[in-house]
Amino acid sequence: MSERREGVPGQHPVGDPRLGLTVTHRRYVPYSHAHYAGNLVDGAYVLGLFGDVATEVCIRTDGDEGLFASYADVQFRAAVRAGDVVEVTATVTRVGSRSRVVEFVARVVCRGSGGSAAQVLVPPLVAVTATGTVVVAAA
Repeated sequence: MSERREGVPGQHPVGDPRLGLTVTHRRYVPYSHAHYAGNLVDGAYVLGLFGDVATEVCIRTDGDEGLFASYADVQFRAAVRAGDVVEVTATVTRVGSRSRVVEFVARVVCRGSGGSAAQVLVPPLVAVTATGTVVVAAA
C-alpha cells in the first residue's frame, strides 16, 4: 500500500515536492519469523521492512531504488510478534543532492492472539521508530 504525492522523477521545482512524501506498507508477520519465546520477532525484521519502504520512497522521488546509507536513530518501543499486522510508514524530511533523510515508524495495527485470531488495535501500537539516510544515483 503506497500513498501520497506523485511526482515526476528529475523535475523538482522550488518547494521540493519530495519533502513530505509518505509511503506506507502493511504486512502480516508470519509465524516462521518468530525467533523468541512468546512468538517475538527480532528487531532486524522491522529494519528489513524499513528498507523495503525506503526503496519505494527512492523510486517515487528519483526513479531509482537507491541504497540505504545509515540509521541515525532506532528505537524499539514495543514488541512485534508473529500473527501481527504491521504498518510501516516512511516520510522524506530532508533532500540533499543525492541523499534523502527519511523518518520511519512501524505500528502494530492488528495483534495476533493465537491460532487464526487477531484483534484490531485502536489506536495502533508504535513498535519501532527510526531516522535513516538513503542515497540515490546522480541525476
